[in-house]
Amino acid sequence: MGRGSAVKEPSGRADLGFAPIAPKRAFEEITEQIRQLLANGDLKPGDRLPAEADLAVRFSVSRNTLREALRTLELAGIVELRKGASGGAYVRQGSSGVIVTGLRDLYHLGAINPDQLTEARIWLESVVVRVACERATEQELDALDANVTAAAKAEKAGDFVRRTELHREFHLMLAATTGNPIVQIMMESVMEVLKQFVGAIGPANNPFTIPSKRRLLRLIRARDSEKAVGEMTRFLEKLHARYMERWTVEKLNERAGS
Repeated sequence: MGRGSAVKEPSGRADLGFAPIAPKRAFEEITEQIRQLLANGDLKPGDRLPAEADLAVRFSVSRNTLREALRTLELAGIVELRKGASGGAYVRQGSSGVIVTGLRDLYHLGAINPDQLTEARIWLESVVVRVACERATEQELDALDANVTAAAKAEKAGDFVRRTELHREFHLMLAATTGNPIVQIMMESVMEVLKQFVGAIGPANNPFTIPSKRRLLRLIRARDSEKAVGEMTRFLEKLHARYMERWTVEKLNERAGS
């Protein structure tokens, strides 16, 4: 919804049933009530919450407490706080951003290590490949072929940034062939963490990547799920070994320079 568009009021009810809450848990209870209204369908994407002053009265809290709750919902990706004449708190469309950011933060905090990342990726990609063998359309497979061709051209031109982005897109496109948004979000999250890891160890040539993807696509076109999963697994294990070699060298260099 653009900033200049007409305000969309919550459908069906003028009074959504906001109730006064206990001051000790004001912040948590406000967010819980709003989440429950979303779960019940009383609030929908695009709806604007009542004005700040009105909400504070309904909840029987200070405006500072209300703002704290709304900021928390904004950080969670549930509402968008807008300024201006048509401003206010709007319910956002669904987004994977919070999940992706959360997993990335866990990696930076050290809660996820490279071995765990690769293990989870192998499991996830195995499911994706198996389902792709059943559901991928010829149009989707043609798009994946075009991605591999573009990546090969970028590699030949020495454009490692473009090549890396195309490799990432390949796995997101492959996940999209499943038609399952949860799988797509999981893949996006894993690939974001991998991006952070690869960014830390730096770019490198992996000449086995393009040939492996071409074999994989041939196997998916043939609907041979067992061989396709095997191809993906071998590729990821080999790629992980290369990453770990570079990661180890990077760590040794850090220690030598400290």
